[in-house]
Amino acid sequence: MLKIGDKAPLFSLPSGDGETIALKNLRGRKVVLYFYPKDHTSGCTKEACFFEANLGTIEKKGAIVLGISADGPESHARFAQKQGLSFSLLSDEEKKVLKAYGVWKEKSMYGRKFLGIERTTFVIDERGKITHIFPKVKVDGHVEEVLKVL
Repeated sequence: MLKIGDKAPLFSLPSGDGETIALKNLRGRKVVLYFYPKDHTSGCTKEACFFEANLGTIEKKGAIVLGISADGPESHARFAQKQGLSFSLLSDEEKKVLKAYGVWKEKSMYGRKFLGIERTTFVIDERGKITHIFPKVKVDGHVEEVLKVL
């Protein structure tokens, strides 16, 4: 399990806007890296829209926002267009990054157990170190928590 002070695991993933984003290319900037379960679902839509609504403030604090789920780039493109998102959504269909960050976990719903993404946000500093981890995120009020630590 990753801890505050650990070097953030590097990755290079395709985005919904057709680019490949590599964490190592973002050195010198703070990164708000949030993992979410699924495009086009109510909680994930709400979370993405909260980040979008606060994007100007986040950017003024020298940070960028990246969202990661296991959905494909085409799904991300539709989701971003429908919700008016201007930050990148990254696809980890092979779940390598999800596992590296420890967010691919056993979950249960209505008594049924399954593997899925635990909604988690990492704040990574300009040197690539993790400064904050928000596990089991509750969407309401979360962006405000992130803003406080940037």
